[in-house]
Amino acid sequence: MTQENDGVKLTAEQTKRRRSRSIAIAFALGALVVLFYVVTIVKMGPEIMNRAL
Repeated sequence: MTQENDGVKLTAEQTKRRRSRSIAIAFALGALVVLFYVVTIVKMGPEIMNRAL
């Protein structure tokens, strides 16, 4: 006994909104990554380049 399950069919409007939401989330995540990177570099201070290896 097998059932065919095609799932939910989205309308063109729903697909467009989903794509827009996904792009917005991607930009927000990218901005968060950049923010963490900048904060990390700032917390290290300017002397990080002159430290002994």
